[in-house]
Amino acid sequence: MAELQEVQITEEKPLLPGQTPEAAKEAELAAQILLDQGQTHSVETPYGSVTFTVYGTPKPTRPAILTYHDVGLNYKSCFQPLFQFGDMQEIIQNFVRVHVDAPGMEEGAPVFPLGYQYPSLDQLADMIPCVLQYLNFSTIIGVGVGAGAYILSRYALNHPDTVEGLVLINIDPNAKGWMDWAAHKLTGLTSSIPEMILGHLFSQEELSGNSELIQKYRNIITHAPNLDNIELYWNSYNNRRDLNFERGGDITLKCPVMLVVGDQAPHEDAVVECNSKLDPTQTSFLKMADSGGQPQLTQPGKLTEAFKYFLQGMGYMASSCMTRLSRSRTASLTSAASIDGNRSRSRTLSQSSESGTLSSGPPGHTMEVSC
Repeated sequence: MAELQEVQITEEKPLLPGQTPEAAKEAELAAQILLDQGQTHSVETPYGSVTFTVYGTPKPTRPAILTYHDVGLNYKSCFQPLFQFGDMQEIIQNFVRVHVDAPGMEEGAPVFPLGYQYPSLDQLADMIPCVLQYLNFSTIIGVGVGAGAYILSRYALNHPDTVEGLVLINIDPNAKGWMDWAAHKLTGLTSSIPEMILGHLFSQEELSGNSELIQKYRNIITHAPNLDNIELYWNSYNNRRDLNFERGGDITLKCPVMLVVGDQAPHEDAVVECNSKLDPTQTSFLKMADSGGQPQLTQPGKLTEAFKYFLQGMGYMASSCMTRLSRSRTASLTSAASIDGNRSRSRTLSQSSESGTLSSGPPGHTMEVSC
């Protein structure tokens, strides 16, 4: 009779005491469903509590995608159409997502007491390290809109080693000047807070057209139970400091940046100026046709394609199938004059709503992508 050999078998995932394989499988499935639905957390910071929702499982070799919404919105009303878009699923399967709500903007948030001192945008940026420490995340790719884009930019200036890339939609890096303040005060005499915020989010053409989208967001903001909180966030945005970006200077974003704005957005001039101040070798400028003031709401498909292209440029998702941008990508060299004469060296991703439109022009250094 052959001699028997003792073999020690170790389970890779040991079961809990008394747990059957079927029960373990069901528990794992339930945990995955919970992750897909999102887990909401709150963490205390030096400037108050901040709420954020996490989707997916962390990838050890990849940064988290962290979003920050604009004034008048929360993470759902600002980003849900984008991240629920069909083509976006390939991205969210490869990255864990963290959606941050500004204090008092989360669903069901209580109204702050009278006299509450709302954090400045700089202080909101200083809350982000507490979120990352709580989750034990080391790096992020930030996606911000309006006030959220400013907050993520300020965070990136203070913590450049933790930011691998930024997608900044409708960013205005400048503090309000005296003329802006005068116009803001005059508008405040004749317009309500909801109407002023709607004018910040959407173009006048969109508001005049009063589409179904405009009606939806007018209703969301006008009837928001936390409208007093929204006004505090709005005031902090209007009291923002200048980011002082300087091309070739010490104050600049060190990571790859994609600037995004609609062709009729209220912040088009501010985004163009921001583009002129950032490192042209690190910055892509995407001006989207037919997208209005909120391209993540009105053109999620085009923005998803651009985001995939941006991630590929960072070395992620190399095997991703690029359905529109890659087929229509063309190295069209266009000269673009700027205030400092250097804007022509920036990389521009411009999208047209008409498929097959190619851009052409005199020799220069701008790459245009049309789809």
